[in-house]
Amino acid sequence: MSGTFMGMPAFPKAAHEAVNNPTLRANLRHATHTIRAKRAKAVAEVSDWAELREAGKQIKDHTLRRLDRYLVQLEESVTAAGGTVHWAADADEANRIVTRLVRETGESEVVKVKSMATQEIGLNEALEAAGIRAYETDLAELIVQLGDDRPSHILVPAIHRNRGEIRDIFRQEMGEWGRAAPEGLTDTPAELAEAARLHLREKFLRAKVGVSGANFMVAETGTLVVVESEGNGRMCLTLPETLISVVGIEKIVPTWRDLEVFLQTLPRSSTAERMNPYTSTWTGTTDGDGPQTFHLVLLDNGRTDTLADEVGRQALRCIRCSACLNVCPVYERAGGHAYGSVYPGPIGAILSPQLRGTASEIDASLPYASSLCGACYEVCPVAIDIPEVLVHLRERVVEGGPVVREGNKVVLKPAKGHAAERAAMRAARWAFGRPGVLRTGQRLASGTRRVHPRTLPGPGRAWSAGRDLPAVPAEPFRDWWQRTNGGEKDAR
Repeated sequence: MSGTFMGMPAFPKAAHEAVNNPTLRANLRHATHTIRAKRAKAVAEVSDWAELREAGKQIKDHTLRRLDRYLVQLEESVTAAGGTVHWAADADEANRIVTRLVRETGESEVVKVKSMATQEIGLNEALEAAGIRAYETDLAELIVQLGDDRPSHILVPAIHRNRGEIRDIFRQEMGEWGRAAPEGLTDTPAELAEAARLHLREKFLRAKVGVSGANFMVAETGTLVVVESEGNGRMCLTLPETLISVVGIEKIVPTWRDLEVFLQTLPRSSTAERMNPYTSTWTGTTDGDGPQTFHLVLLDNGRTDTLADEVGRQALRCIRCSACLNVCPVYERAGGHAYGSVYPGPIGAILSPQLRGTASEIDASLPYASSLCGACYEVCPVAIDIPEVLVHLRERVVEGGPVVREGNKVVLKPAKGHAAERAAMRAARWAFGRPGVLRTGQRLASGTRRVHPRTLPGPGRAWSAGRDLPAVPAEPFRDWWQRTNGGEKDAR
């Protein structure tokens, strides 16, 4: 993933710093509450939302189970339509491919459609190292780029900025990247949007190479789909002579008809719109219309290993709507930067550790960046059970570490540390598998009922200082059962 996030502290430390920033918290609270309210209203208009959600889940699961077949079909379809397909096993290979393709055009700059995949691999940094400048054209991405910042939200990367901060960034930085901001620029949305439009228009008209991702790829036709709200994507996808699209292999759907489901659920879940203002589709190249050279770079970068995990693979259903971020109480307070990934929030907490592994401090901490309240699952348009995957990944962190492939087998690598916790979990598993031992242990434990503390000792004091420990019942359940059921056989 992008080098811009490497070296960041674990989530608890980064979140602690974020929650002490009142401006950040105010920005996040206002933005997430506004978006979630609009989304709820848009979803309520659809009488068959539950059926659409289930259909999206089924389409994605079907495709992931047959991903190898559909990827080959996609390559054949794209090639037949005049495009060229490249396969990238990891970020480095993808960056090398894109850099080479841009160099072959003789150009030294590209315009970009908002793309999580290119952020994931750090494409902008790789191009810059090769002497090629990449210009972000999405308004929020432009703000992030001009501010030498990092995205903090999947849908609204500059959600952590308010209008005053954006005005200052435009005034100070636009001139270094092209057309300067107008004199006397204020923080009104209309003026900020106009400044961005004037700044970007000259880049659209000059650029010979465009770089994009895609929301969906249709295997049967070789069609790629980008949905957006500003029109910048349409400009990047139609004006340049060469178009290079970097897309994760999980973004595929089998048929054109499958798009019907997602083109209903994605806009309502993300921007709270009935449909996206701009839905751009293209299939290869067409003489005299749009880019005359099209390259598709299919990106793995940990996705195949994620697919091997029967529980964790459901994260690959994600259509990047960001609904889970907008309802998450942890994200609302900590912000996106604390997650140390281009994929923040609940989906990032399960996707990043699978794509990158759990060897680093930040990735090992992400499965714990949740209260497990389940709000993320309730709003997910493809029914990803994020709490289930979070618990699964916590088990991986404690019990073993990353899932890796060794030959034809997928194995769990031993993890360093957590020895005491692993020992406790193994002891509990041993006891729960032996009813007699469990009964004896429970009876012994019931003898300590009178000396249970009101607060926990040692490190547990920080947890119990702000919480009441559960009250201990007057008698154990087992004793109550025997007393009320006339000495019947112990409850098992």
